[in-house]
Amino acid sequence: MSSRRATTIATAITGSLLTASFSAVMILSFAASADDQGPGSSKGGKAVDAAPAGVKLTTLLPEKISVDNSSHKTALTATVKNDGTKESGDLNLLVVGFDGLKVNSVQGCSAIAAKDLPPGSNSGFKCSVGTLTAGKSKSYAVDATYDLSKAGKICLPVMSADGKKTFWQQGPVPFGTTNPSPNAPATPLLLGTDNKPVAPGGDTLPKTGVGDDVLPLGAAGAALIAVGAAGLYWSQRRPGRTLEG
Repeated sequence: MSSRRATTIATAITGSLLTASFSAVMILSFAASADDQGPGSSKGGKAVDAAPAGVKLTTLLPEKISVDNSSHKTALTATVKNDGTKESGDLNLLVVGFDGLKVNSVQGCSAIAAKDLPPGSNSGFKCSVGTLTAGKSKSYAVDATYDLSKAGKICLPVMSADGKKTFWQQGPVPFGTTNPSPNAPATPLLLGTDNKPVAPGGDTLPKTGVGDDVLPLGAAGAALIAVGAAGLYWSQRRPGRTLEG
């Protein structure tokens, strides 16, 4: 084989390898960006009842969502995760909306009847998570609407399948903005931020409950969560009863 021909073949092979490597990097980069839903946060979450030994449950919400200023529609992902070393046992995740944030649907989940919603909430869905093995998580696509003239909150309790215990609860935690953009196509909202409505007198949040930071609990004192509480409103209102969608 002549030296010129050998050089030509080597150059062609090198070029092919570079092209293949570049293509692989492009494909991997695209796949990563396609699956990237942004950072999740457990802000506003806390443990309630003790979870089984070796089980550590948390939930995650996106740090940022966007509300269409015309349709008021928004979407987010709710995630429940077992950061422990053992299986969780059967779980339910509830997705509950308050004030200006109304949950319209949660993929694969059933609506909670209006009579079973806690005072102050406007919507809710129950998701049968099943058992989460150690280190595993499960995510749900949530479609909602947000009335930007109000504050808006969401709550994610993680309950035992029989509804008697609440192992973890995130919220009710607000989504909102202190810099509204009424003339833009959409308004970005941040998790853990009280909403500042765009309206006359908008410097003051609307009063939709008993104070800005207090969930209306009702005469029985039942709460979605309180320090030392035995569980959720539903379990206190109907002891032993499992929610049915």
